[in-house]
Amino acid sequence: MAKQRSSSLFFSSLLTPRGDTLLYLIALLSIFSLIIHHISLSAAADSHFEGFDADDEVELDDDSLLLQSSSLSDLPRRSPPPSTTLSTSSDPESHHGPPNPPSSQPADSDLATKPSTPSSSFEYWDEDEFEGFPTEITPPEVSRITEPTTPGGSESAAPEDTEKIAQPTSAKKSIGSFTIEITCVSILIIFAINFFTGKKENETLALAWAAKFATNDSIFEKNFSLLGVGETDDSPLLLKEGQNVFKFYASGRRFCQGLLATMELKSRHDLIARLYNMIVPCKDEITFEVYMNDDAMDHVVFALAKKKAAKTMQKELRDLQRFGNLMPAPTNRKWVADELSVITESKEVAGDLITEAVLDQVFGEKAFQKFGKLFMSMHFSDQHPSTHRKILIFKFALPAADQMADMTRLVALIPYYIDLIGRYKLSSQARSKPEAARAKLAQEVYKELQYARQEAIQRKKIEKKKMMEEAESKLNAEALRKKEAKERARQLKKAMPKIKMSRGG
Repeated sequence: MAKQRSSSLFFSSLLTPRGDTLLYLIALLSIFSLIIHHISLSAAADSHFEGFDADDEVELDDDSLLLQSSSLSDLPRRSPPPSTTLSTSSDPESHHGPPNPPSSQPADSDLATKPSTPSSSFEYWDEDEFEGFPTEITPPEVSRITEPTTPGGSESAAPEDTEKIAQPTSAKKSIGSFTIEITCVSILIIFAINFFTGKKENETLALAWAAKFATNDSIFEKNFSLLGVGETDDSPLLLKEGQNVFKFYASGRRFCQGLLATMELKSRHDLIARLYNMIVPCKDEITFEVYMNDDAMDHVVFALAKKKAAKTMQKELRDLQRFGNLMPAPTNRKWVADELSVITESKEVAGDLITEAVLDQVFGEKAFQKFGKLFMSMHFSDQHPSTHRKILIFKFALPAADQMADMTRLVALIPYYIDLIGRYKLSSQARSKPEAARAKLAQEVYKELQYARQEAIQRKKIEKKKMMEEAESKLNAEALRKKEAKERARQLKKAMPKIKMSRGG
């Protein structure tokens, strides 16, 4: 019974394919049907009677035409019509064909013994009818091809040889004429199949992440009161902004305004991008941005990433470039794995943020080899060059849809550091240096604003003066004279001394 059941399931899966297998099977069947259709059309167009030329085979080579003419010359001719009373031609070569072949050919010996009838202008039927066509001399090149290899061969082999030569040539031309169309249709079908399959793969990966970390009894459900893009319970958890971009929002937690997670997946729906990713591999990434409250984050500039990524971050990010420095590994305590680099404003901040619990869970030498494969970078800053000045950024790589549990410890770092940064306060000794650096930055920003304001004032003055000059140039001579007189009177009045009048008591 078990064997029968398994065999029935196997045949049912073959008869009723599902999912991607059904799409690929439909594509193959459509391509196969197009090819069969074009071949059948070309075969129907090439069918003709033996000894007759098709109208669309004008482009055949000279050898095939000569073969057909020689085969027509051997057919039996009908008796000519009775002679008319019109003027006859005394010249035996006045008909449309060539002269009679010599009597040495055995094929025309029986025709030579028949009595000849007087020729006339209406002796033969229309040439298009191919009836009564005169005998022609077969060229020696063609006769070698059409002659049978055995002495007992018949003359009927010529039409068969003609068909063998003509049919493959026309079939090749008919199939070759549709090669571009078949190729384009095949490429379009492959693009369509890849679009839908890639779209489905990205959606499956995003939903697998949401099912693991954003549903009931998950990490975000325990640490945030509102999940999803809406305010109701029926609102969707994920917001799809593109075929490979998905966003998740959570809010309702102390020390922060909210959290925004952005999944940037591979462009699996794009066939060209998929082929490029085969040559230049890339990863599915997820970025968490935690917007901290203004009073919940002290002067902290800190980053942790792999060594190559850390150098790139320090060159590209303005806050790390201004405040951060690469910190060497301390010798008196346990530190992060050798693959990681720390960028910080002060050693005290780095030592307080990289705790023993974090080293044991993720960033230690042994833990990172097992759980840190998906870690990319971590960046905390109160001077971030964005709309939100105080922010925590976590960037991880996404595993396969069935291996989401591998990044559980990485996701657990997010609520841990929200609480740690929210409660963290610098010591008086470590606070002096960051405050001096921020005061200097504030002065530079103020000077830049003042310079920009002065430039704006000067620009307005120049524009106003230019407008007045343009207005003066449009005035006539009389108006200009009155304006000058008025200006002169104003200047004289301004130059006169002021006289005070007093009343006598």
